[in-house]
Amino acid sequence: MTASANRVFLVDDDPAVLTALGRLLRAAGLEVLGFSSAEAFLRMHDAVSPGCAVLDIALPDVNGIEIQRRLGELGCERPIIFLTGQGTIPMSVEAMKAGAVDFLTKPVNAEKLLDAVRLALEKDRMKRLARAERANVEERLASLTPRERQILPLIVAGLLNKQIAAELGTAEKTIKVHRGRIMSKMGVRSVAELVGAAVLAGLAPGKHPRSL
Repeated sequence: MTASANRVFLVDDDPAVLTALGRLLRAAGLEVLGFSSAEAFLRMHDAVSPGCAVLDIALPDVNGIEIQRRLGELGCERPIIFLTGQGTIPMSVEAMKAGAVDFLTKPVNAEKLLDAVRLALEKDRMKRLARAERANVEERLASLTPRERQILPLIVAGLLNKQIAAELGTAEKTIKVHRGRIMSKMGVRSVAELVGAAVLAGLAPGKHPRSL
């Protein structure tokens, strides 16, 4: 089964709450995977699958903050909404600092929960889109020759062909050819687009080629 972008991982040890929230979320057109324990969630969780998590923070086996920490250790940046019947300010601050989307107190207001879930799903979508874009740029970077990788940061830094030629001790017309090939391989039509791609790949403008 293909994972839905509207998937919600719901974790609560109270069967009544798990059922009620599951119905609420499904009625809003969301796909819900329910778990009655943290261990069951962690055992079945697929970090690659899109979606967000709604977690009871006071689970008896592993609390919500610990689940958040474990997901982080696995490199999973899944947006999380915490639920609690005994919310405390320090716990809320800790959860939010660690990247939680929201921290809601039980009994949960339906609209607040749905708003938080929609926000979390949008954050997940945007993060996955950014990762896909970066992977695409990195793949294009890998297609550059060593010489092109040397010239790329100089173009991004705003140097003209003749300046790059002087920097590298070669002919201006040679740099012009390399520039054209770089633009083509990177799939861009302007230096501005090339700068955007370089920044996305973590290549800071102005970085000296010898430091690559």
